[in-house]
Amino acid sequence: MTETTTTSGAPRDRSPEFSLAQSALRGLREDLFRDVRAYRPLSEAATDGPWARLFPRRARKRLGHFPHAVVLALALITFFVGLASGSLYGEASVAVLTGLVAAVPVALTLLRPVLAFWVSLAAAPVLTMVTSGNLYPWAAGSIAGHTAVMVVVAARTRPRTAAWMWALSAVYSAFAGELMGGLDSGDSVPVLVFAGVAVAIVTLVQANRTTRRQVVQERTVTAVERDRRTLLEERTNIARELHDVVAHHMSVVAIQAEAAPYRVENPPPELEQAFVTIRENAVAALTELRRVLGVVRAEDYEAPDAPQPTLADLDKLLENVREAGLTVTKAVTGAVRELPQGVELSAYRIVQEALSNTLRHAPGAQAAVEVSYVLGGIGLRVVNGAPNALAKPSPGAGHGITGMRERVSMLSGEMTAGPTADGGYEVLVFVPVAVRLPEKADDITGADA
Repeated sequence: MTETTTTSGAPRDRSPEFSLAQSALRGLREDLFRDVRAYRPLSEAATDGPWARLFPRRARKRLGHFPHAVVLALALITFFVGLASGSLYGEASVAVLTGLVAAVPVALTLLRPVLAFWVSLAAAPVLTMVTSGNLYPWAAGSIAGHTAVMVVVAARTRPRTAAWMWALSAVYSAFAGELMGGLDSGDSVPVLVFAGVAVAIVTLVQANRTTRRQVVQERTVTAVERDRRTLLEERTNIARELHDVVAHHMSVVAIQAEAAPYRVENPPPELEQAFVTIRENAVAALTELRRVLGVVRAEDYEAPDAPQPTLADLDKLLENVREAGLTVTKAVTGAVRELPQGVELSAYRIVQEALSNTLRHAPGAQAAVEVSYVLGGIGLRVVNGAPNALAKPSPGAGHGITGMRERVSMLSGEMTAGPTADGGYEVLVFVPVAVRLPEKADDITGADA
């Protein structure tokens, strides 16, 4: 096979077969030849799974060592199998040695799994010679011990490692079986078939468990990203809506700062300079505000022509909701007063979103809206009863509660939302509003310089 080389003599293109073989050999080196003596203790099992709940609470703490107990049980079984096979052909001391040689690699998988495989493979010809070679190239202790080692290591590593262990075992069977008496009369084929089926089953179970774990992790990450995206979308919508409110106030500040010096007779230079500075800062803040809004605004976003809604528009909102089929009542307590435009807009949007949630998730239910003007702020309560059992709710995007919480948090308020005792749903909001002190009678026009 020839390779195409560049002018420097380095290979440029290689055949797919060569790349596949190179990748396979690299995997063999990483899995079974690199860090052979690496210390990798067997981790404890999870004690919060569904199978763990079948045991009493006191016993669940000990279930974490269940895998260790299983491996030690396999090592004990292997010891007795090696002991029984060794006692048929030698003295008691030889039988004990045979059992230990077969069982030690199994127990070693608890700490050093890769080293355990190589020790088990190296022990196979030793056990065959000790037992007089009646079973070759795998003695009875090797059949039990080596299969157990491959099963445990396969359960702890990737499927590729399990395939390489079986392949190396097959290579040993082919060479050792031919040297010891021929493959036809040896036990290579049945042992490899038995070990291959056992390792394949464990590998499939392990791969299925790993796939499920990855699916759960991906779903968790997806849910987190979806919540984060929802939060960013809601904040962007809030920023778009509040732009007109903030821009209006900043424009008023700039205009009044520019006109104020002309309303005072012979103003001092310090006062004129102060108003100039106020106007420049207001214009700069307005420019930055529009620049930031240009970043968060989508390309297809169109600014609304009408003014932003306030609590004075609640009656029109309730009328539209009633036309959609929702029976809703409204109650206002306290002295109605004008609130900051940002608070008015957010309060309106909170009520609007709460009623929209009622229409989607509780069709046929009755709703009530309560607006409470108190000294320290404003309170909102939107509650609905149980939905009609015959009506089918429509799925929502899941942004409603998130958007309401964002608005309340922006205004340093408090919000609670949850089901009621009669099967309905309730949203409670309180937004603090600073009390405005009455303005002094002195006007700037009458101020004496």
